[in-house]
Amino acid sequence: MATTELQMSPQLEQIQGEIRDLFRALSNGFQRLDKMKDSNRQSKQLEELTGKMRECKRLIKEFDREIKDEESKNPPEVNKQLNDEKQSMIKELNSYVAMRKTYMNTLGNKKIELFDMGAGVSEPTADENVKMASSMSNQELVDHGMKTMDETDQAIERSKKVVEQTIEVGTQTAGTLKGQTDQMGRIVNELDTIQFSIKKASQLVKEIGRQVATDKCIMLFLFLIVCGVIAIIVVKIVNPNNKDIRDIPGLAPPAPSRRLLYLRDPQ
Repeated sequence: MATTELQMSPQLEQIQGEIRDLFRALSNGFQRLDKMKDSNRQSKQLEELTGKMRECKRLIKEFDREIKDEESKNPPEVNKQLNDEKQSMIKELNSYVAMRKTYMNTLGNKKIELFDMGAGVSEPTADENVKMASSMSNQELVDHGMKTMDETDQAIERSKKVVEQTIEVGTQTAGTLKGQTDQMGRIVNELDTIQFSIKKASQLVKEIGRQVATDKCIMLFLFLIVCGVIAIIVVKIVNPNNKDIRDIPGLAPPAPSRRLLYLRDPQ
């Protein structure tokens, strides 16, 4: 039904205009999607279209609330026209939802499935969905549209949870890797310190070895000197008249043997 035939409040006209703008954006988006060959670009395009459909759902609910608020002020004919306009928008939104499901099944991309809008086991195509919608009553269309949009919200919430869990796992992995990197750095520093300590200990052992060897040589010389002095003393005592051996400084020569003179008394 044309917009000019409806008697709407400014609020309803604004909401309807926003919904029609989103429908045009959805139509152009699906046309561009047909021309895309790269599956990654198609996934991003479907993600953007999903956001627009979610916004359409919110605006249709707001449109319905405004109709109910103004129902007592409008004549029955106007209320019927407004309800028909709402159902028409729900049908159009359902057709885009069905088109999106068809593209989802065609792509078979797991990344895109994160943004699934609550598809069942067996999903109808876009043509089948339009035929089913045409055979429904107004209330059934409204209920079906609301149910589809609720399923869409639930699927989006599940997708958000998956994304949050993925981000959390990535953060934990990054933290673990950083901790392991820091630990490896500390181990390398400790190994450098140990290697430096080993070098210093090796040098110290060499110096101690040289000092021990020097002390042994000194002790050997002192031992030889003491042995020589002892030998000289022994020889000097045994043969005090030997002139070939000099007197040892500090050692007195042996005392000469004393002779006792015996004096007889004269008679």
